[in-house]
Amino acid sequence: VGVAQRTRQDPSLQQWGIHDPSRPLPPVIDPGPAGPPAPVPADAVVLFGGSELTGWTGAKGGPPKWAVRDGYMEAVKGSGSVRTTQAFGDCQLHVEWAAPSPAVGKDQDRGNSGVFLMDTYEVQILDSYENRTYADGSAAAIYGQFPPLVNACRRPGEWQTYDIVFHRPRFDANGALVSPARMTVFHNGILVHDNDELTGPTAWKARPPYKAHADRLPISLQDHSHPVRFRNIWIRDLEK
Repeated sequence: VGVAQRTRQDPSLQQWGIHDPSRPLPPVIDPGPAGPPAPVPADAVVLFGGSELTGWTGAKGGPPKWAVRDGYMEAVKGSGSVRTTQAFGDCQLHVEWAAPSPAVGKDQDRGNSGVFLMDTYEVQILDSYENRTYADGSAAAIYGQFPPLVNACRRPGEWQTYDIVFHRPRFDANGALVSPARMTVFHNGILVHDNDELTGPTAWKARPPYKAHADRLPISLQDHSHPVRFRNIWIRDLEK
C-alpha cells in the first residue's frame, strides 16, 4: 500500500508550529535486529570505509578532528561538523550510525547529530529509543518540517541505517525556484519519508525559504556535542 506524498502544501505544516511539543509523535515499531554493514554497490562512491577520513574536511576547512577507531568514526565534542570534499546533487546516500550507550540525557540532548544533503537539508539523527522529543526533531525527521512516518529506532549502541534518495531543488537562470527538493528515506529498512517535498532549507525554529545555490554541494555530518558513531557511508550519484 502506497503512502501519501507529503508536500509543501501539507496541512500539517500549517496546523502544527515548528517543533510544536503537542504534535503527535510517530508510532513506534520494531525494525528488527541490526545486521552487518550493508554491501556497497559496484557503482557507489565510498565516502567512509572505516579506516581513515580521506575525502572529508572540517566544516571550516582543514583536517577533520573526529576520532577514527575500530571501523567507525565518532563525533568529537567541540570539533565541528565534517563534510565531504566531493560535491553531489541528486543521489542515493547510505549512512550507518549508532547513538552512545549507555544513553545520557533526554529530549534533543541525547545522541544528537544529523546528515545534511548539500550541506543544507537535514535528516535528523537522534536517540529516539524511549526518548520523547518534538516530532519534527525525532530520529529520521526532515528536521523542522516532516516527522518520520514511524519511529523505527533501535536501542542506543546498536547500528542503524539511513537510506536516502535525494533530488535537489531546481532554480531558473534568475534564481527562482522551479521545483523543490524531495526526499525518500528508509530508517532501518522501513519507509519513513515517501518523496516528501521540502519547504526549503532545514533549520532550528525556522522554515527559511529556498535560496538559489550550486547544483552540487558537499554532504555533511553534524557535531552536536554527542559521540555519535558512523560507519559504511556510501553514495550513488544519480546525475552522472
